[in-house]
Amino acid sequence: MKKTGELIGEAVASWPGVTAVAHRFGGTEYRYGKKEMGHVHGDRLADLPLPRRLHDELIAQGRAQPHHVLPASGWVSVWIDGPEDAESVIELFRIQYERYAAAPAPSSV
Repeated sequence: MKKTGELIGEAVASWPGVTAVAHRFGGTEYRYGKKEMGHVHGDRLADLPLPRRLHDELIAQGRAQPHHVLPASGWVSVWIDGPEDAESVIELFRIQYERYAAAPAPSSV
């Protein structure tokens, strides 16, 4: 049986344009182009940066909590209890992916 972090990583890293790199505070960071979509600390915790409206919605729905270290930031945290939580974390990364993929590419001028 695969660990939760592996399940999340296999799904998220399989999307076009997504890369997985070591995160500076441990774990795996997922990027779309140069933008961080979020990161996963092993099999226990996922952190994602969100616009305030989406941040507040996900917290109100009980799908995320304010960031575990920086609660006043736009980041959310999702505690992972086991493999049964992988799908809900993948769904949050999918929201990020769709937001980033829909955004216009930055101008190089």
